[in-house]
Amino acid sequence: MKPLISVISVNYNGYGLTCAMVESLRRHVTAPLEIIVVDNGSARDEAAMLRERYPGIKALRSERNLGFAGGNNLGFAAAAGDYLLLLNNDTEVEDDTLHYLCETLTGNPAIGAVCPKIRFFAPPRHIQFAGYTPLTHVTLRNALIGFGMPDDGSFDMPRDTPYAHGAAMMVRREVPRKAGPMPDIYFLYYEELDWSVRIREQGWKIAYDPRCTVFHKESATTGQQSPLRSYYLTRNRLLFAWRNLHGTARMLSVAYQLLIAVPKSIAAALAHGRRDLAKAIRHGAGGFFTLKNKTV
Repeated sequence: MKPLISVISVNYNGYGLTCAMVESLRRHVTAPLEIIVVDNGSARDEAAMLRERYPGIKALRSERNLGFAGGNNLGFAAAAGDYLLLLNNDTEVEDDTLHYLCETLTGNPAIGAVCPKIRFFAPPRHIQFAGYTPLTHVTLRNALIGFGMPDDGSFDMPRDTPYAHGAAMMVRREVPRKAGPMPDIYFLYYEELDWSVRIREQGWKIAYDPRCTVFHKESATTGQQSPLRSYYLTRNRLLFAWRNLHGTARMLSVAYQLLIAVPKSIAAALAHGRRDLAKAIRHGAGGFFTLKNKTV
């Protein structure tokens, strides 16, 4: 009997994007699917709209925006599948390859999470993700393997990756119970990196399986260069350092972010005439200090 995949997708004022994602799954995927959409405080009750349009899906409504992690955690609680696939609502699939992710998890108990190859949806449809490099200890910089490269077969070897990509990741059903829920203190950005650390702390590996491809309409919800994105990236890079580094490494990393990375980002934003981004970066750094219970 084929395992049931619970697809969990968080929607925020993205009804059209979510419909396109659902229709791509229905069009291409033959594996047993349970589609769960969490409407995360949209201006309209888009959960009701989705239930009316797609009677077979579970569409949950939160009256307030719980953030990316909070929305996914709500979906976890409603999921009945053997495997949980976190899938951004601004993604689409174009072939029947999700079952390969199931095969990776079924065939190797040491793997707790697996990600597909992720390509940009817009032409020329180059690669966005074929795994991550590790974060450096102080600067917290890393790279997306394959980013911006053509999909010419160079990134078709499976590999371990230190972190999963939040746009498309499949986990075992027991992962939220053993590793804990996705940390909702981040609200937006870095939560999947933090959760990846928790998953690896439980002894699991995280894998990249290039046999499956997902196409991503990158930052369709928040915008490529939005103040919202700048605020949370700044705040949450500091928060990630605080939660995942210790002793001297923690102090050095926080100091580097505050004294070098943040001023440099503000200067770059101002040089491009983006006072709104500069303000958001400054407020993001300040927001780190006002966060309570940073390690919860």
